[in-house]
Amino acid sequence: MPHVLIAADADWVIDDVRSAMEGPDTTFTICRSGQDVTAAATAQAPDLAVLDLQIGNMGGMAVSMNFRLDESGGRLPHVKVLMLLDRAADVFLARRTGADGWLVKPLDARRLRKAATTILEGGSVHEGLPPPDDTPDVATPAIEDDASAPADEPARGDGVATG
Repeated sequence: MPHVLIAADADWVIDDVRSAMEGPDTTFTICRSGQDVTAAATAQAPDLAVLDLQIGNMGGMAVSMNFRLDESGGRLPHVKVLMLLDRAADVFLARRTGADGWLVKPLDARRLRKAATTILEGGSVHEGLPPPDDTPDVATPAIEDDASAPADEPARGDGVATG
């Protein structure tokens, strides 16, 4: 039975997360202040903490970092964190917090449920990252010294790899 800690001060965020994750065996702890999260997690360790980036006095970034500090100090077990970001530019910050995953708003129930399930099963969700680029950078081609080219093949100094 998963226990989910939701840290947000906006009613709509709490409602969206609860409705997406609610089930017969799911329990919730709601924290409307970031400063209350550590005490709530100590009282009942959550299987997943869903942290809104914007929580009035102590935001999701600080709460996630606090979890990692408490974990490294032996005060809390590892708490799996799903961060709710306001924009893709916030991914830079989320990476630094040790969050297990993040979603970029606007939220929807399908994405929330899938992200929570993935993280609870030990995976990660990193929305907002650009897809990996397997193509070479055409603007700055590598210049190769083709002095070793066979005699019947002219050396190519135009940056195009041969062979």
